[in-house]
Amino acid sequence: MISERWAVTALRVFLVVLFGILVVFETMSLPGQFRHMAETNPDDAALRWPATIITVFWVVCVQVVVVATWKLLTLVRKDLIFTEAALKWVDVMIWAITAGWVVLVTVFLWVGFNADDPGVPLLLFLLTTGVTVVGLVMIVMRALLRRATTLRADMEAVI
Repeated sequence: MISERWAVTALRVFLVVLFGILVVFETMSLPGQFRHMAETNPDDAALRWPATIITVFWVVCVQVVVVATWKLLTLVRKDLIFTEAALKWVDVMIWAITAGWVVLVTVFLWVGFNADDPGVPLLLFLLTTGVTVVGLVMIVMRALLRRATTLRADMEAVI
């Protein structure tokens, strides 16, 4: 079985890698992709900036979740995961997921009503469903963390 310490260290390494990749995406790849799209397809040039802003916003939402996960890992390492501080970081994750979800649903509806081909709306529906599941799992995990925090506080009061 993988030890907690090793898993936390490995997760931190991958969070750093993920964060770095996301920075490249938001600063170079996404703006460059939409600039190229506007140059090669002038009919869609008006979508350049809205698409860039929306996709960079989604990347920022993921970065917020990455930072909150890092903070939670710090609390795990310090054995403070069952505290109000942990609940605060879980709330940050839920709000970031919710913000990204709201924008995703808006884009899904706009694309769905304006699409000629069902491919992109189906892909957006899949993404919307996935983000919905992740958000709901986080809400359930927050409730479990709240209960565990209360139980730990009660146990410490008894001892």
